[in-house]
Amino acid sequence: MSLSLTASGSRAYRVVGVDPGLAHLGLGAVEEERRAARLLGSSLLTTSSRSSAPERLGALRDGVMAFLERHRPDALVIESQFFHRQKGTAFKVGQAFGVVMLCAADLGVPVHEYGPLEVKLALVGTGRADKGQVAFMVRALLELPRQPASDHEADALALALTHLQSRRLAAAARGHA
Repeated sequence: MSLSLTASGSRAYRVVGVDPGLAHLGLGAVEEERRAARLLGSSLLTTSSRSSAPERLGALRDGVMAFLERHRPDALVIESQFFHRQKGTAFKVGQAFGVVMLCAADLGVPVHEYGPLEVKLALVGTGRADKGQVAFMVRALLELPRQPASDHEADALALALTHLQSRRLAAAARGHA
C-alpha cells in the first residue's frame, strides 16, 4: 500500500502499531529503511464514557481511518488481547479491536498480532520488563528527544518496532538479511 520511496529509490517499509482500547486507543507509525527505524507520527484517540457505544466506536473508526490514510502502512500491528478476569474490560477492548481490524480490512492492510510478552522480549530482552523499560527502548530505538506523550502511544510504537524486528529475523532465517 505504501509508495514511500527514499532518495536512493529503494522502498521504505511502513508499519502502524495499535494499542486498542475504547477509552484510549494508541496509534504509532514508523518507517524502516536499511534497518533503521524512524518515527512518522503517533496519536492518542480518546472517547468519553458519556457518549453512546456507537458514537465512541464511530469516533475510533474515523480516527483510525484518518491515521492509516495519512501514513499509508504496509502492515498494521495490534496487541493480542488476553483477558481472563476482566470481562467488562475485555468486551470494550474487543470492540475497539474489531474497529481497527475492520479499518485495516477496508484499506487492504495486512494485520499482525503480538502479545505483551513478545513485545517485552523483542525490545527489552525480558518478558518481565515494565512499561517504563519498554517506553525507554522505544525512545532509544527511534532516537526520540523525549518519551512518547502517552503510555498508549508508546505501546503502539513498541508493537510497530516489534514487527520490524520480527520481519528482519524472518528475512535473516530465509537468508535475505
